[in-house]
Amino acid sequence: MKTLVVLDFGSQYSQLIVRRVRELGFYAELFPHDTSPESFSRLDIGAFILSGGPSSVYDPRAPGFPDFLNLFKKPVLGICYGMQLLAYSLGGKVEPGPGEFGETTFRVIREHPLFSGIPIFFKVWMSHRDRVSSLPPRFICLGETESCPIAAISDEDSLFLGLQFHPEVEHTHFGRKILENFLEKICGLPREWSPSHFIESEIQRIKEKVKEGRVLCAISGGVDSAVTAFLLQKAIPGKFLPLFVNTGLLRLKEEEQVLDAFKRAGIQFRYIDRSRLFFQALKGITDPEEKRRIVGNLFVEVFAREAREIGPFQFLAQGTIYPDVIESRAKERSSADRIKTHHNVGGLPEVLPFELIEPLRFLFKDEVRVIGKLIGVPSEILLRQPFPGPGLAVRIIGEVTEEKVEILKRADYIFREELGKAGLEKEPDQFFAVLLPVKAVGVTGDRRAYGFVVALRAVQTRDFMTADWTPLPPELLKKVSSRICNDIPEVTRVVYDVTSKPPATIEWE
Repeated sequence: MKTLVVLDFGSQYSQLIVRRVRELGFYAELFPHDTSPESFSRLDIGAFILSGGPSSVYDPRAPGFPDFLNLFKKPVLGICYGMQLLAYSLGGKVEPGPGEFGETTFRVIREHPLFSGIPIFFKVWMSHRDRVSSLPPRFICLGETESCPIAAISDEDSLFLGLQFHPEVEHTHFGRKILENFLEKICGLPREWSPSHFIESEIQRIKEKVKEGRVLCAISGGVDSAVTAFLLQKAIPGKFLPLFVNTGLLRLKEEEQVLDAFKRAGIQFRYIDRSRLFFQALKGITDPEEKRRIVGNLFVEVFAREAREIGPFQFLAQGTIYPDVIESRAKERSSADRIKTHHNVGGLPEVLPFELIEPLRFLFKDEVRVIGKLIGVPSEILLRQPFPGPGLAVRIIGEVTEEKVEILKRADYIFREELGKAGLEKEPDQFFAVLLPVKAVGVTGDRRAYGFVVALRAVQTRDFMTADWTPLPPELLKKVSSRICNDIPEVTRVVYDVTSKPPATIEWE
């Protein structure tokens, strides 16, 4: 399948480029700007996009132009910083300008396939301080704005193109059409990406990889691992066994709900309770990264032990998805820092007794749900709230204890229950409670109390790479707070998180 490679120079919109391209029916993947050419060997590359970024091309520490692009001889589209880097590296000039931030009007000044079917004037979204002041040799200017005379460029062969504005954001009118023109008219890429095509190709890939082997499938209680299990059922029925390990870190009544759904779907599985092991391993641990490593290592130990008893198994399948991969990727020279290690990616030990199978590794959350629906995953599983691999261990800030887990389980359940009663459980894309590592003074029964603080979090998001906090009704929040403090005597205070992503992440740890 022809692939558009998006090279990330640190833009907050880099993941959006990948999303928009896939929505148009083309396949794309995201890589750090300094990825080695060898890393692309598995791909049939059709084109490149250079993302925006916060740097200036004149900064000695700024990311440089990837020299390997000249080796591939594929069309390259630079966006924002990507355009400036392209122009500067090929002999043009970039200088500080008045800067443009937000919506402005773009004017097409020269006909070009990139703007085919698009009006001469349209609104675009800008976010830049520097600007291209002089074109490289054999380049032409395609468009301008009031503050930026060179806002779109192309070389004479349409091999290198640049846009100072961001076509990937909703604020840019005709942005999708511009990306479509680049991919279809300039690059000549076929529309090969769709959920149904993914299902067919992934089933075939799993069959070819597993052959006569057997697969142990990790079930965490979340959407991703469930979709992974159902996909394996389609590909290799009878050759895999879902193993549901109760770590003690699940939400209230979660194990019963998941087990019931799998039974009704006719998928045989194995359930074991190892909560005591996990609580012992987490005793005294406060660092979130250490929690992830402990949970990841212990998961593998438990799976390896079970595999020896009921195996042999040659493969371990898990529900890693693309945001897990992107946020966990940490390279020394990458322009984007690692946000956190995900259990499914960075929480596992380097040496595994299995070969990994991660069929959802390059999918976003909404794509996972679409594929799950197509392969028959029950809606009660498919519409479940996203849940981190380490479970409540990363929703308890500080040390994890059985007492704290029980408090958080009850608080989280009350939050979910009241949202359901209000008919709002589908309004936020994710909502949960967090137990904070501080205590606050309260009054219960005319007596001074000193109890835990619970934070409530509810967000709206499309792809879980960015998110806005959900403005829940004050009456609902008041009721949730009252119930938590009345029903859970250990809690004396409830707060509501009104931070978007970025700057925050969705999870607190």
